[in-house]
Amino acid sequence: MPSSDSTVSAPVEIERKFLVTGEGWRDNARSEAIAQGYFATSDDSSVRVRVRGECAFLTIKGPSRSGVRAEFEYPIPLDHARAMLRQFCGGRMIAKRRYSLAHAGRTWTVDAFEGPLAGLLLAEVELDHPDQRVALPPWLGREVTDDPRYFNSALARADGPPREWAD
Repeated sequence: MPSSDSTVSAPVEIERKFLVTGEGWRDNARSEAIAQGYFATSDDSSVRVRVRGECAFLTIKGPSRSGVRAEFEYPIPLDHARAMLRQFCGGRMIAKRRYSLAHAGRTWTVDAFEGPLAGLLLAEVELDHPDQRVALPPWLGREVTDDPRYFNSALARADGPPREWAD
């Protein structure tokens, strides 16, 4: 029988997201290819499958409020993930190369999108709490944490990057 204890907290993702305008992030960054597809998205949730190298994950995310949202992520067999991408995610997929690098004691990621989103670069940093201060690298542009056009679930349905992304 499921627990009815309402005090159990959901795992959360706390992050800030920015457009990338400079090149300094490329120094000493390591990268990996990522393919991800979305089963369903709404204002309240998104469900995706992601293949990252030889690992695969099923992820369910809640609505984002100032960069904070519930996130449930589970490893799944790689062959299952590839089949899900083919069978269920047509037209709602993105491909990107994720670069990881350190700046001022934090790990930052820069996603370099491919295909119709080529040229779009987004940086993210995960935080321990919503009000945490972080030193921002000089290669960041405008913050887009709360701009739903830059959610991966929205980008997966787009035929190109948001028009204002280069501003």
